[in-house]
Amino acid sequence: MPLILIASPKGGVGKTTLAANLADTLRRQGRPTLLLDLDPQNALRLHFGIPVQDGAGYMADRAARPDWRAHLRQVAPGLLLLPHGAVELRAALENALAMEHDPALLLAPLREMLADPSVLVVADLPPGPSAALQATAPFASLVLTVLQSEAISAAMLAEVESGRFLGSGTLPALFAGRLHFLLNGVDLQSRLSRSTAETVAQHLGPRLLGAVSRDEALAEALAYQRPLLDHAPASAAAADLRQVAAAVEALLPAPVARPVQPAAPAQPQHAAAFPLTASRGAW
Repeated sequence: MPLILIASPKGGVGKTTLAANLADTLRRQGRPTLLLDLDPQNALRLHFGIPVQDGAGYMADRAARPDWRAHLRQVAPGLLLLPHGAVELRAALENALAMEHDPALLLAPLREMLADPSVLVVADLPPGPSAALQATAPFASLVLTVLQSEAISAAMLAEVESGRFLGSGTLPALFAGRLHFLLNGVDLQSRLSRSTAETVAQHLGPRLLGAVSRDEALAEALAYQRPLLDHAPASAAAADLRQVAAAVEALLPAPVARPVQPAAPAQPQHAAAFPLTASRGAW
């Protein structure tokens, strides 16, 4: 039942790319993982070969209060994805407002996901403060905040260190030692990038769990709609991701072994084919 929230103070820092690839790396290390897309950009699916025109997802169908299991996709052995779904701006704003007034819209399915102690849930949040963050932060084992290795990250360090950039309502949960950071796009050949990385590391200390190199392999993997460890397992960014995954793993509760159950019959990869509590053979 561990829950990792992937957050960022602003957009454009590679949050979703790192969420997708970190979840994929963790499942390769033996953690059955459910990847939950709470960002209205609906981009997580693109890292796992789901066609752009396929806009189905839980939040896109929120008004009908569907069973979230009906939207699960198995995108790799041991990795399930719950897409956000394609929504227009007005619908995204309505969803955020509805979630703010009725957190149970998200918390009810989240509690069901977290009820399986053997499954790690990784949630990709919208950038900055959000209703999704306010609702989910109290349940998080770890809030991993992605920063870009650029001058603005150094300039925002006071806000970053305090957690205020995520919204004041989340502070009680975040100050319980669960707020950590990941630096993305580090280019050691660039004096500015290197200086920014050194400044951020000095200020954040052990709360900085690692850094990911600026690496064209990440963009190439997304272009091919494949996880980085499939597309370029020997790349610098892949090595960095493995180190970050090891640091994350060290902060999580020990994995809980699944009870041995008879294999489930083959089913299609949509709808309720892979409920966490009923179809364990899907992992």
